[in-house]
Amino acid sequence: MIKIVFPDHKFKIKEEGGKELIWDEFRKKWLVITPEEWVRQNILQYMVQVKKYPSALIALERELLIGEVKKRFDIVVYNNQHQPWLMVECKAMHVAVNERVLQQIIQYNMALPVTYMMVTNGNNTFCCKNEKGKVAWLEELPEF
Repeated sequence: MIKIVFPDHKFKIKEEGGKELIWDEFRKKWLVITPEEWVRQNILQYMVQVKKYPSALIALERELLIGEVKKRFDIVVYNNQHQPWLMVECKAMHVAVNERVLQQIIQYNMALPVTYMMVTNGNNTFCCKNEKGKVAWLEELPEF
């Protein structure tokens, strides 16, 4: 398991229509703060502030096809050659990171192959390197 300490960040938050919204700096729009969105926003800040991943190479919630079924990944970081490099599946803090979650990102990886796969609920984070069908669990996120 990887220990992640979210960096301090001044999120823009507002209330509108009885809902709390957060400004997504990456997608440039206001989003409802769901428990999963809160984890996603904090993981993004960790990736950019702490790990120094270039924000220009991060894609959020894009559609992919798994067979005939449309799904959406949470986060994909591309390398400097604009190839998918790291995929992240975010869950709310109260959702267990279990085999079902791991199977989900493995399915996504079949549709969009990446070198690194990460699952997190903000409390528990796991990342592995997938190289030629061999999986190695990491103790920290890879350097960009």
